Amino acid sequence: MLNGFFQPKSVAVIGASRNPNKVGHVILKNLLESFKGLVYPVNPNADEILGRKVYPSVLEIKEKVDTAIIAVPAKVVLKVVEECGKKGIRYLLMITSGFGEIGNYDLSKKLLRLLKKYNLLCLGPNILGTLDTRSGFDSLFLPRDRMERPKTGNISFITQSGAVGSAILDLTASEGYGFAKFVSYGNALQIDESDLLEYLGKDKETKIICMYIEGVKDGKKFLKIAKKVAKKKPIIVVKGGVTKAGSKATLSHTGSLAGSAEVYKGVFRQAGIIQADSLEEMFEIAKILDKSIKPKGDGIQVITNGGGHGILCADAIVKSGLKMAKLSKKTVKYLKKIFPSNVIIRNPMDLLGDATDERYKLAIEACLKDKNIDILLVVLLYQTPLVSENIVDILIEANKKKIKPIIVVSTGGDLTKPIRKKLEENDIPCYLFPKNAVRAIRELVRYYLF
Repeated sequence: MLNGFFQPKSVAVIGASRNPNKVGHVILKNLLESFKGLVYPVNPNADEILGRKVYPSVLEIKEKVDTAIIAVPAKVVLKVVEECGKKGIRYLLMITSGFGEIGNYDLSKKLLRLLKKYNLLCLGPNILGTLDTRSGFDSLFLPRDRMERPKTGNISFITQSGAVGSAILDLTASEGYGFAKFVSYGNALQIDESDLLEYLGKDKETKIICMYIEGVKDGKKFLKIAKKVAKKKPIIVVKGGVTKAGSKATLSHTGSLAGSAEVYKGVFRQAGIIQADSLEEMFEIAKILDKSIKPKGDGIQVITNGGGHGILCADAIVKSGLKMAKLSKKTVKYLKKIFPSNVIIRNPMDLLGDATDERYKLAIEACLKDKNIDILLVVLLYQTPLVSENIVDILIEANKKKIKPIIVVSTGGDLTKPIRKKLEENDIPCYLFPKNAVRAIRELVRYYLF
């Protein structure tokens, strides 16, 4: 039903502009650079923009148009929507602001009446736009040199706030996350978060759904849809407006009421939704669900070359309600034979500061064979002198066997960044700190086993 917002065959940009600083110019430029379908610029005061013929109205376009991106002042929106209705354009992406979020409810009501009259579907008003990495449909009004687009992947992100969405897209793109779809829904005059959740629940390209919401339009509808979707794929939500100050800001931001934080918490739990406390946590959880295989249990074995990090991992595991795995006698006996006597063979397993790539390899292989262990948490402190770049290939080869989830903690700066990037490109989730990794493991275990 909502495919036209992500994978249309043709699109009209109403409000296309010759001014590079205008929203209509940026959207048109982005589409021409990435979209595989037909693009029709619309502006009554221009003949040509970016080498494309410009139409004074959508009614002047002879060909069929699936979708219209509306980036005109609020005062002319109704006229433009009427023309879209007469042209038979089904999908409207309403970038324009100046509706319910500033108290202009009368204009919102008039727009809604027009949408019903012509049986149109409208996303917005007051949205950043949508992005589909496979079709190349990019209706976001931010230039590519100011906001990086993510690579193609399995995560889809629904956000009520365009500003949150743009910052997160830019950050996750630089961190190497892969996205299927992105959608900002703004005021949700007609299409709300529940509709988008239902759509992505059926979308074959989406494996994990992340959401930033400030308020839910229809609680019963949301709960019903979320329950169905959560059975098929993970839903991770960050709720904005959980404090009085945040709730008050929510009303002025998108014109919606935030509601009780405790009520939302209960609804999320009832629906099987994972609630993250922050945007950072949301994507750390998304990463492990995207890259890791299903664990058989919650017994975690820590392998480290730094004793302090091992202790921090153990503390985090116990505090999270997860289990420290107990090495089998057979594994202990085998490792004692091949490792120096000062290596600590228990959980955490401390390979010491003189750990080599080979020592890591032997420890990992032994733990993968040990039936007492369900998950490997490998701490890789790359600052120690005897660990080389070969450790990356060792971890990748071990992970390719798909025996157990392997999660890496690698704390450090510029030296460790390429290591983390290469591991994540090969489906090994990496974290900077033990607490973050364990928090993500907890949600992996909860999603699959509880």
